Amino acid sequence: MEPEPVKKRSRTLNGGSNGGAAVAQPRLCPFYKKIPGTPFTVDAFRYGCVEGCSAYFLTHFHADHYGGLSKGWSHGPIYCTPLTARLVRMCLYVNPLFIWPLELNEEHIIGGVRVTLLEANHCPGAALIHYRLSNGQCYLHTGDFRASKLMQTYPLLASQRVDVLYLDTTYCNPRYKFPSKEDVLSYVVRLSNDFLKKQPKTLLVVGAYSIGKECVYLALSKALGVKIHANASRRRILQSFNWPELSERISSNPKDTYLHVLPISSLRFEILDNYLKSYGNQYTDVLAFRPTGWTYSERTQLSLIKPISKGKVTIYGVPYSEHSSFTELREFVQFLRPNKIIPTVNVRNASTRDKMQSHFREWLKDKSVSQKS
Repeated sequence: MEPEPVKKRSRTLNGGSNGGAAVAQPRLCPFYKKIPGTPFTVDAFRYGCVEGCSAYFLTHFHADHYGGLSKGWSHGPIYCTPLTARLVRMCLYVNPLFIWPLELNEEHIIGGVRVTLLEANHCPGAALIHYRLSNGQCYLHTGDFRASKLMQTYPLLASQRVDVLYLDTTYCNPRYKFPSKEDVLSYVVRLSNDFLKKQPKTLLVVGAYSIGKECVYLALSKALGVKIHANASRRRILQSFNWPELSERISSNPKDTYLHVLPISSLRFEILDNYLKSYGNQYTDVLAFRPTGWTYSERTQLSLIKPISKGKVTIYGVPYSEHSSFTELREFVQFLRPNKIIPTVNVRNASTRDKMQSHFREWLKDKSVSQKS
């Protein structure tokens, strides 16, 4: 899914040792968050101390994955990328003694298991996690990811057969065949240029999660030659990325630039209208972009997307997603050809699970795709 990550002060009822009131019963950790034959779990912090687990892996810093982590965490080591580790420490105040950063593309031996983190093409710091057990079994947990052809060049994925694939199935539905990130970014830049020609005193707003969608406002900043304004909380997070191309474009003064980043939940007419009014006569209009794959289907073309407008506020929903489209999932599965696929999103409904499994069977029976050795 593409939810808005919660603020760091949110409390998770079922997660670990939060120092609050006692919780009746923590929920049981689902099987798809456990790696068979290992004492490992993935993104399972909200279940507290998981029986038999001695190492907790975090794929990326979105609240639906780190939920349950807090400064009181003491259930075991947390393995993640260095960037995610910085965010866990900086935003959640987790004791650094429990945080174990792992560099991407390097093999690490943890409990006798060979573990390698790979770039997930999701949000900054997100990783695919590859496990190779001593018996030769290989598991790949995608966390959240957007599959790309570049992943087919990852040596580890190209050379080793994956026995079980734990797959991000956010958009595992044929209706979700949205365009590439590059096409959407070009579309957003073109729309903005056209709008600014008609209304030069326009305030551009990009809705974003606490982490994620950075490429949308970075593309606008580069194309328009303007800085990016973000509030202090977001600036602190963005500066932690060590992403110079982005960092050098961030402005603390909202009046220095007409390109602003707001929480995606703030992209509502009333909020944006009040935001516009707060700048007096500096701007006459607001053009806002809500980047999410949920706005798109196979029957839609970029050129046919219609905005919603009210007064001086115009909002475009644009299909910029950091999850794989249906076609990208199919291509990734056909490249990887795992022995088994376990979906990790939209799994509560039996009919949905059955439909996804039927897609998997169809993809894997395609005889035109050569078997990997």
